[in-house]
Amino acid sequence: MPTLRHTTALALSLLAIAQGAAASSELRELALDIFSPLPSTTPAVTDNPITPEKIDLGKALFFDPRMSASGVFSCNSCHNLATGGDDNMSTSIGHGWQKGPRNSPTVLNSVFNDAQFWDGRAADLAEQAKGPVQAGVEMANTPENVIATLNSMPQYVEWFQESFPDEADPVTFDNFAKAIEAYEATLITPAPFDAWLNGDDAALSDIQLAGLDLFVESGCASCHGGINLGGEGYYPFGLVEKPGADVLPEGDKGRFAVTETAIDEYVFRAAPLRNIAVTAPYFHSGVVWDLETAVAIMAESQLGADLSGEDIGAITAFLGSLTGQMPEVSYPVLPAETSATPRPTGEVN
Repeated sequence: MPTLRHTTALALSLLAIAQGAAASSELRELALDIFSPLPSTTPAVTDNPITPEKIDLGKALFFDPRMSASGVFSCNSCHNLATGGDDNMSTSIGHGWQKGPRNSPTVLNSVFNDAQFWDGRAADLAEQAKGPVQAGVEMANTPENVIATLNSMPQYVEWFQESFPDEADPVTFDNFAKAIEAYEATLITPAPFDAWLNGDDAALSDIQLAGLDLFVESGCASCHGGINLGGEGYYPFGLVEKPGADVLPEGDKGRFAVTETAIDEYVFRAAPLRNIAVTAPYFHSGVVWDLETAVAIMAESQLGADLSGEDIGAITAFLGSLTGQMPEVSYPVLPAETSATPRPTGEVN
């Protein structure tokens, strides 16, 4: 049974919103101190000027399974743009049908994260793009084989020359990663929440506004703030009370593997919450498939809060306002292989 205090929290939030424009304006002012709307244009990235040619090249590389040793897996395999920018699996399947150790984060809006991966081991999307290609459990390839593959196809060589016109030999692993970064920077999904932040009072429903109020007042926004509602800091999972080993596997110590510092045991990057309603399952372990259950676990483990069902429902309704409009994605026609193109290798059955 929800307590009177919890029921009153939602009731008061709804009442405040119902009282009109002044309350809505006050909530928006508070929200703009914590969150930021998405920009209307593709953001710039460090040391990587974004051009149409580079975006087109990065798109081809993102979808090309020949960047994997087996010729089976592409970036889109684990970051499927048809299913919220992830693969909707607990943990991803990679080379030789191996299961990866962690849930695949969405690629959508990932350009706004301060660092990439659950443990933040990649500083930006270019560095991140190099990781799965070389990971034995994912694409199991090598930089040398990637470059040999690209150089074997004249169309790719031409595209690299157009994308990096000031370089004598532009087909490099660094430029491979920069092109993918340029494409991924375009994968931005403006949502009703952005419209509301920008002044559209009708963009959010009363229950979503009440959920936003609870999201802020309960403390959720202390970790999930900024433009991506997360993706900006590292926090212990189980700050108040550790969840069970199914949700927080004992063998995965998070950022500790990067820093080898004891205080980073079971510390993870705060998950960005944009499009969270369409990217189940949740957490790095990928074992929770219901968003309301995920909200309840986070409230208990991170805030020590026993939220009522009504409160959880309102917060979940607000999270639904973060589901954005996908950019139009057309499947690219990839360069044809030649007799010089390296053949697929590795056990895949």
